[in-house]
Amino acid sequence: MRSLDWLVVVVYLVWIVYDGLRRSKGTDKVDGYFLANRSLPWWAVGLSVMATQMSAVTIVGTTGQAYLTGLRFIQFYFGLPLAMILLSLTAVPFFTRARVYTAYEYLERRFDVRTRSLASFLFLMGRAFSLGVTLAAPSVVMSAVLGWTLPVTVLAICVPMIVYTTLGGVQAVAWTDVKQMFIVVGGMSAAVVILLYGILHNVTFGQALHLAGATGRLKAIDFGLDLRETYTFWSGMIGGLFLMLSYFGCDQSQVQRYLTAKSIDEARQSLLMSAFVKIPLQLLILTTGVLVFVYYLFQTPPMLFNRAYDAQVAASPHAAEYESLEKEFDAAVAGRRDAAVRDDREEFLAGDARVRDIRDRAAGIVRQATGDERYNDVNYVFPTFITTQMPIGLVGLMIAAIFTAAMSASGGELNALATATIIDFYRRHFVKAATDTHYLLVSKLATMFWGLFACVVAMYSANQGSLIEVVNRYGSFFYGSLLGVFILAILTERATARGAFWGLLAGMAVVLIVAFAPGTRDIAFLWHNLIGAAVVVIVGMTISAFDPRRGAARAQ
Repeated sequence: MRSLDWLVVVVYLVWIVYDGLRRSKGTDKVDGYFLANRSLPWWAVGLSVMATQMSAVTIVGTTGQAYLTGLRFIQFYFGLPLAMILLSLTAVPFFTRARVYTAYEYLERRFDVRTRSLASFLFLMGRAFSLGVTLAAPSVVMSAVLGWTLPVTVLAICVPMIVYTTLGGVQAVAWTDVKQMFIVVGGMSAAVVILLYGILHNVTFGQALHLAGATGRLKAIDFGLDLRETYTFWSGMIGGLFLMLSYFGCDQSQVQRYLTAKSIDEARQSLLMSAFVKIPLQLLILTTGVLVFVYYLFQTPPMLFNRAYDAQVAASPHAAEYESLEKEFDAAVAGRRDAAVRDDREEFLAGDARVRDIRDRAAGIVRQATGDERYNDVNYVFPTFITTQMPIGLVGLMIAAIFTAAMSASGGELNALATATIIDFYRRHFVKAATDTHYLLVSKLATMFWGLFACVVAMYSANQGSLIEVVNRYGSFFYGSLLGVFILAILTERATARGAFWGLLAGMAVVLIVAFAPGTRDIAFLWHNLIGAAVVVIVGMTISAFDPRRGAARAQ
């Protein structure tokens, strides 16, 4: 990176932190710190909702995913519009009228304190680990750019975010999210323009689409019914629907967003914004990844994008073999490029297969030379393009976008973790009657604790595969079961506290068995959400049917 790029990054980050601190005014009470005094406009809440999803994981992980597999990941979001409509009609007015700080407060009113505490604990675990993955994405970028170790990079990103989130509360987070969305969309649009400029110097736009389509990267919809296939129309519409319902309806990091809106109608509008805007935004990011693939058909890419272990490989007994592979790779890339220019489909596909085979062998050598069996390349694709192919100034803008995407998404999750910790545990079980000043102090301490916890997780998650998949795999362990207990609470009159508690435990147990048992672990993670919700409802209603307390009046 050049001096101008570093200047863009530094200026933008200083502005983000300064503005976050400036927003700390009016957060001297618990309601202001956690819910912004329920005063935010719908469009700011809507952008904040999307920004929490549009993290650096999206920019780094989704583009890398599209580079390797194309547009099929878009099916993951097919259930989102329907989920947002359903939630705007049910959860939004329900939680807003209940005047709660956390979604889990209602579970005590409806059932009992242990159901509330268990649900909140599951949220804390799931969200804290997912937050670690969210922080790992920009750390991957900066490790590659600066040559820093991963722990140093993680701390460099975490510290500013923890500072302004701790001091500014949810209001600082929400307005940071608004700025982040404009920067991310602007930066990704600029990347698309630069990619098209480079591609169209070699082939026409129609030829570019033909090349991407020949490799299957433009295939966006798969109607197959194979439960082992992660991204299909049905996994997105059914499994994705349950994931989105549980994420936006039961996850405190999202519920807390629309609780900050001025009214029920404005909260509904904020969710409906995501229903109509999220899929086009995701298509923009996935298309960027596909264009990066086409771009590197005419520019020689690195054999491996993750170059963190180059020195170790060069000093290992595998050095000569690796060097020979690099020469073979350059020849294969040149052959593929010639076939692409000639529009020879058969030879192009054969050349692309050779390139992929060489890359796989090279990755195998890295694993042997370093002993790192988790070595992965996918998350380094787009960062490499940014730092080596984009013009001066725009490199800094994109790096700043990745930084702020991580900070804004992570800041919201940090604030939600602190809210659940203080409201559902500290104030409920330990210190039940204290001043706002006391609760604010421990809230800030909780924010710092969860920030440091997430940093530790981030240091171990960067090489687990596509980050966008990792974060949703973590979430899918918990989301379906949480959704199930809220279905029991809101939609069923006969469910009892005993049924809800043991149903929630049963749902978690079954999901973990399905995820890790030899006979079922190949089932795609999106189905875990449906499985968890179904088990909770079935077990919960069965136990409730034999519970002596069945028929007790439902709490209002």
